[in-house]
Amino acid sequence: MPEAKPRAIANEDDLIQICDRSPILTSFHAGWNGIFLGHFRTPAFESPEVCSLFWHGLLIFPKTEAPIQARRTLDGRIHHERVVEGDIVITPAQVGHRSCWNAEHDFIVIAIASDVFARAVDESAEPSNVELVPHFATSDGLVLQIGLALQQVLENNPQGSRLYAETMANALAVHLLQNYSARQPILRDYNGGLSRRQLRQVIDYINDHLDRDLGLAELAKIVQMSPHYFTRLFKQSTGLTPHQYVIRHRVERAKELLLNGELTIAEVAYSVGFANQSHLNRHLKRLLGVTPRHIRQG
Repeated sequence: MPEAKPRAIANEDDLIQICDRSPILTSFHAGWNGIFLGHFRTPAFESPEVCSLFWHGLLIFPKTEAPIQARRTLDGRIHHERVVEGDIVITPAQVGHRSCWNAEHDFIVIAIASDVFARAVDESAEPSNVELVPHFATSDGLVLQIGLALQQVLENNPQGSRLYAETMANALAVHLLQNYSARQPILRDYNGGLSRRQLRQVIDYINDHLDRDLGLAELAKIVQMSPHYFTRLFKQSTGLTPHQYVIRHRVERAKELLLNGELTIAEVAYSVGFANQSHLNRHLKRLLGVTPRHIRQG
């Protein structure tokens, strides 16, 4: 009898289906490109053998009441592990994988598209050139921190978070390539920021599309750079990450429109790219220390 093939995971929905319970939280409808996050709580169970076709996977265990005993099968090789709070598991794309757990537990799944990984530091790279090395029950504070930050965004206000999510996905991809890859990338040391022409191109694009849910790869493509180098040079030029710059620019534009008085507060929020009025309120309060109503009242 021929050996059963692993179940193929081609998209976010396939990923959700393999878990024993529905996710507590997911980025499924958040509009993120190239990255998926799901927060699950599952009982002791054994997953079917799966193989992710286009996604590199991470499991993050943010909180465990007691160590978890697990058995993991990867490409036919069996590994036994003891998982504790803060541990991560790395499962590369195109690798058959099955796991078995002895207790109920919480975990965060992060899946990053293969092309996002490949082009994080090299815009012309191909996904087949990325060779992540599987790791089990490994402690990594940065991965944990990024996972919790993305989870918090989904819990608070997932709409309009694409640029932040793509920024975190790029940082995560670069970190994993540097520390868990068989082929470590050569990171060139660029200084001096973007040229004046490049910076003007990007800022003009942001101004013209401020009402859209902008993405990091979208902005980097304007100056034909990888997201990693674009983020670094943009910050050298402006003192802010692209995400921080866009938020500040939206706040400044919203203030102008609020003082103008022609649009409602909700209309102002939508016109400058905030997901809703609450989203606008939060960033105005954080950056300017006032609410939209206070600005409007003068």
